[in-house]
Amino acid sequence: MSTLRFSWLALVGVMAGLAGWLANWLATRNGFGTPTLPLTSLVTTAAIIGITLVFGRRVLRWRNGKRDRPLDPILATRTLVLAQACAYAGALSLGWHAGIFVDQLTLLSVRSTTALLWGSVALMVGGIVMIMVGLVVENFCRLPPDDDGTGAPGHSEGEYA
Repeated sequence: MSTLRFSWLALVGVMAGLAGWLANWLATRNGFGTPTLPLTSLVTTAAIIGITLVFGRRVLRWRNGKRDRPLDPILATRTLVLAQACAYAGALSLGWHAGIFVDQLTLLSVRSTTALLWGSVALMVGGIVMIMVGLVVENFCRLPPDDDGTGAPGHSEGEYA
């Protein structure tokens, strides 16, 4: 499995930002509401982050030598996929809400409230945390270069657990 590429995360973020800006621009100019997630979605974001960290911690403990029982390879693979999905979802959320934030900044002079701006900032922070957790847990799943997963020195080059 390949590692996360920062260029792909940035591309997802930029494309989502453009889509978020355009969707917000079209919605607000045609009398519709702002297409943003409610702040309660941060609870879901926190749950995803927590689950990712719990599974990542299990793989990390095994990787760091607590090998009283073998690591289930399916669990390790699912943890890696979850970490990567968390990072991509974070980039998507960050980009979308950054686009909305930029468009809302232009409307600041005609709006009486800044709640949408602060909501977008909170959701952008949630996206940043998701990206960071995804990258950290992906790193948890990487075996050291001298470890083949059995505890004995091997010839691997840092592949995933």
